Order: sequence, then structure tokens, then C-alpha cells
Amino acid sequence: MPLAFLFPFSCMAIWAGNAIVSKLAVGVLSPAALALLGMVLNQTFGYYAAQTLGATEIGLMMGLTPLMTVLLSIWLLRERPTWGALLGGVISILGLAILLGQGDPARLFTQGIHIGSVYMLLSAGTYALYSVLLKKWDLGLDNWSMLYGQVLCSLLFLTPFYLLVDGQWPDGRALWLILYAGIPTSALSPWLWMQGIALLGASRTAIFMNLLPVMTAALAISWLGERLTSYHLIGGGMTLFGVLLAQLLVQPVVLRRRRVALAACRDE
Repeated sequence: MPLAFLFPFSCMAIWAGNAIVSKLAVGVLSPAALALLGMVLNQTFGYYAAQTLGATEIGLMMGLTPLMTVLLSIWLLRERPTWGALLGGVISILGLAILLGQGDPARLFTQGIHIGSVYMLLSAGTYALYSVLLKKWDLGLDNWSMLYGQVLCSLLFLTPFYLLVDGQWPDGRALWLILYAGIPTSALSPWLWMQGIALLGASRTAIFMNLLPVMTAALAISWLGERLTSYHLIGGGMTLFGVLLAQLLVQPVVLRRRRVALAACRDE
């Protein structure tokens, strides 16, 4: 299908818009209410992160998801580590240190990691874990059945949390924020992503995740008036470069001793 790329591309555009919605919801709608009506756990962490982080930081840190997926696959699926995962992981960690330290990684040792950054790392990590477990545990359900099951589980777990934390129904100002979180982000984007995987394959579809920080930053600058700083460019650029390496350098790591043993076996 020539236009198959439009499915993951549209999904990333919706996710970028969701970062803007998360930021606009601050002071209008509680994270508990938005997460209840918007569903998914990784979004919950993202909404809490928006209380203290800019949309640009949210997009850059969410861009770590593909790398986290690769690393979790090595651990949980027993996939052989690749050079891209190792080199990309190191570069991304250095870039993340620059980003979290706002240009000075030493600040992480003196001031610690900001709570909003912790929420975003949890957000990216939960989505990566979700992706890996989907591959590890084949439930034999079609995509829409899986999505329906997620909606039911989210309502069961988040409704008591919403009632305890907030307990008040949002006012009219929050209506379009709720609609965006509930329909495009929670229902349409998963379908677009699954269609992309079906038509392009998981690896080619995952590359589109790298568009998320760029799209989010563009929307944050144009709609929210956020300022792009040098540490955003340097730290975020290093982080995304590491993610790209993890996806492009897929040659497995083979220790020298093992290569010698394999060569000896071939000679015999």
C-alpha cells in the first residue's frame, strides 16, 4: 500500500497534540480526571509530568520509547543484544543527562532528577513494556478486542483513583481536552499504530517514533510559545541519535571468544 506510512505518521501527530493537551489541561482539569477519560497508564504519567514539564521535554523524553523497547526485548524476550542497542544506549543516556540537567549533567548529582522527568521516564517505560509483553504473551485476540480490554481495565483501576483524588466532574472548559484525550489519543491512535505495524512491519513502524519529539516541539513553540534552548537541541539530539542507532545497527554482539569457537566448529 503506497500510503501506508500515513497510519504511523498520523498516530505520531495525534500523540504530539496530546502533549499540548496535557499542558493546556494544567489548572483546568486534574490529571486523575484526564487520565480516567483518556485511558492508558503511560498517558497518566504523561499528564502528571505536564504539571511541571514543558511539552518540548515531554516529546523528547517520550522519544526514548523505541530504545527502551529494544533493551526490554533483550531482557524479557532473550533477544541477542545488538551494537546499536549498546552504543545507542550510552549516547542516549549522555543526552538524557544533558537534557535533565538543563545543560549541566552535574546538576543531577546536586539537585536530583525532577519529579516531572521521573513521570515521563515511567510513561515511556510503561509503553515500551506494554509493547514487549504484547510480543511475549500472545493472547490470541484481535486488535480491537485488545483495545476494548484495555478500556475496561483502565476504567476499573482509574475510576476509584479519580474519585479519591478529585471527585468533581470537570467543567465545560475542559470538554474539548477530554474529547481529545478520549477519542483521538486513546481510540484512534492505537488503531492507526496497529494498522501501521500490519502494513509496514514493527521495525519500520517504530522508526516513526522519532518524529514525535520534532512534532511536539513544533507545536509547543507555535501554540504554547515555548522556547527551544541549546540543551534541548544538544541533549535531545543526542538522545534521538542514540535511538536511531539502536534501530539501524542491528548486528548482534558476538564476543571474540565465541567467534573463535564458532570458527573452530566450522573447521571441524
